[in-house]
Amino acid sequence: MKRFAYGHATHPQWAMAAALVLAQLRGQMALPDYVKTPTLALLYITDHYADAAQDILAHLRTELPEVTDWTGTVGVGVAANNAEYFDEPALVLMLCELPSDQYRVFSGIAPLGIGFEAHTALVHADSDTPELTELITEMAERTDSGYLFGGLAASRTQTVQFAVGGDGFMRGQGLSSGVFHGGLSGVAFGRDIHLVSRVTQGCLPVSPARRVTQADRNVALELDGEPALDVLLRDLNVSLDQPESAMQALRATLVGLMRPETSTDAAAISRTGNFGNDVIVRHLIGLDPMRGGVAVADLVEEGMQLAFCQRNVQAARADLMRICAEIREELEPEEASVETATSMGLGLGHAPMQIPAAPHPARHITGAVYVSCSGRGGPHFGGPSAELQIVRRALGDVPLVGFFAGGEIARHHLYGYTGVLTVFTG
Repeated sequence: MKRFAYGHATHPQWAMAAALVLAQLRGQMALPDYVKTPTLALLYITDHYADAAQDILAHLRTELPEVTDWTGTVGVGVAANNAEYFDEPALVLMLCELPSDQYRVFSGIAPLGIGFEAHTALVHADSDTPELTELITEMAERTDSGYLFGGLAASRTQTVQFAVGGDGFMRGQGLSSGVFHGGLSGVAFGRDIHLVSRVTQGCLPVSPARRVTQADRNVALELDGEPALDVLLRDLNVSLDQPESAMQALRATLVGLMRPETSTDAAAISRTGNFGNDVIVRHLIGLDPMRGGVAVADLVEEGMQLAFCQRNVQAARADLMRICAEIREELEPEEASVETATSMGLGLGHAPMQIPAAPHPARHITGAVYVSCSGRGGPHFGGPSAELQIVRRALGDVPLVGFFAGGEIARHHLYGYTGVLTVFTG
């Protein structure tokens, strides 16, 4: 496949930003290595433009009539190759040229039909949707690989999603403008669309994984038979007798949860000092001194394994470099030496998460989607656009778009404070 065309711009007036993006797209499509007849568009806007979402989509569809299918959503920031637009009016757009029988756009009122065999799916969702985690799991089960990637819309105004399919019409869509509120939307891909995807947790464990031996809803009461609070204070080397230093350490601490069936990830923590893909990181939200418990922003069940962790710039950068190195090794196995992979951070990682696909030396990146947490961004990596600059240094000058989300989706999990990097290969 040829390289996808993409554009990105910021401007107080959305029409000016759209004009700049369209100029970039047309300039790229005039080059021999880029797509000529795109059919699928990925559109992400910041929440500064959310109230104008319908006008933006209508304008872009008029300017790009050959593009029949659209998907996307809103974030507090949007991402492009080497650049992020955070808390400013901006939009990014990527045009993909894919076989029409290898993808389907879907939404809450035009769900994925039984006539299409989905292998993977890019999913956008509204965080206010009831039973959201169950819907994500159900959607993953409807794909052959069980793999989803994407994220939750993030907006301080309207939470919008874009979904237009099949010459501007999806069965059940009626007179919809293509702008939706609530539920799930996105695009499902067939088996012949090759993807490689990785999750970066951006944090490092500060304790071994321990089994939850007693719990009450979201409170871990015992770890390996000991009061959970005693274990936490010992791991952080702090005491409640010195509340100021203890609170400083506790505010920087999070909790990694692993279900019993993901014991391999617990073993990976001990072996590599990094979290695996099935570790779900959640906030530490309180202490229960009376019962010796630790409260977590998720349901804690007996039999789970739990490890305390912390996030910092060094951990975030190292883990992002690791997943980029793994993607390069997947695409260029005969060129990635042990020394090169280690220098990029591959040695810092764990067993990679990937959509099953046979590596081939001729595979190259045609485009990429990066969904990062709205709590990450430049400051978390040491400077403006630092997160996207790391990706560019590792993967090169590839077409890339994405957004800063209110939660990240990978496989059937809903993550927080992570980054999900997915590349299309040809």
